[in-house]
Amino acid sequence: MNISIVTVGKLKEKYLKQGIEEYLKRLGSYAKVEVIEVPDEKAPEELSETEMIQVKQKEGERILAKIGLDTYVIALAINGKLKSSEELADTLDKLATYGKSKIAFVIGGSLGLSDEVLKRADEQLSFSKMTFPHQLMRLILVEQIYRAFRINRGEPYHK
Repeated sequence: MNISIVTVGKLKEKYLKQGIEEYLKRLGSYAKVEVIEVPDEKAPEELSETEMIQVKQKEGERILAKIGLDTYVIALAINGKLKSSEELADTLDKLATYGKSKIAFVIGGSLGLSDEVLKRADEQLSFSKMTFPHQLMRLILVEQIYRAFRINRGEPYHK
């Protein structure tokens, strides 16, 4: 299985980089996982509704340029479906079973995802009704992907 995590912006925090690198290393025996960063759109703190849409559209174009037509897309969105770790594991297992070997998880920038990206997504996934920094979501996501593979293989880790 080939999994891409397409995300907006550069990761600066050393502790998050270290955590992500650790889980990517662990995932190496289960799947090919890569993190693809696209540049965030520079914008002032105070934005009008129109300017926010424009920023999301520009970031969305960059995201969509990194996703192949044959890729199953899971967009992380606060209004997406809440799943347990077991349900995410089941989703990944079913995708593998039915020949969906290319999967992209998409994490938007600080303003979220554009409508175009959400329309391209095969499903929308929410980790919580709370808002998390998108940099932290990378770490949470790679850990949950790792957990899903461990669950599916019946290996110890999941509690």
